[in-house]
Amino acid sequence: MIICGIEIKGSEAIFALATRQQDGVGHLPLAIKKIGLEDDDESANVKAFAQQIAGFVRENGISHIAIKKRSKKGEFAGGPTTFKIETIFQLLPDCTVTLLSPQTINAQNKKHDFALPDSLNKYQHEAFKAACAGLMKK
Repeated sequence: MIICGIEIKGSEAIFALATRQQDGVGHLPLAIKKIGLEDDDESANVKAFAQQIAGFVRENGISHIAIKKRSKKGEFAGGPTTFKIETIFQLLPDCTVTLLSPQTINAQNKKHDFALPDSLNKYQHEAFKAACAGLMKK
């Protein structure tokens, strides 16, 4: 099974693909590592973003997504754009979306000690950890 880990930061969705392998979890490199939503007040931009996401999911054969959940209130609360982006993923047909809290991701990382491959960019680390935690919870 291939799972796409996603971290939503500001107006961008950052991706990392992971799959189970005999020796644990492996990273699958992607051509597209992030997609941004420009000016989310414009309906056309949101629709275009949704089409980009649907195309990305279809082209990469993704059926499972694990999103690093953001806080709804408090000092580190996610902005309104991040929740729009999250909703677009949740509305994808034929795709199971799981929201994982940072605490769950950290606990899974501590338990299974996910190695961060050199093929990842630094900004993809949290997305990869979310993918790994999603795989281990399945």
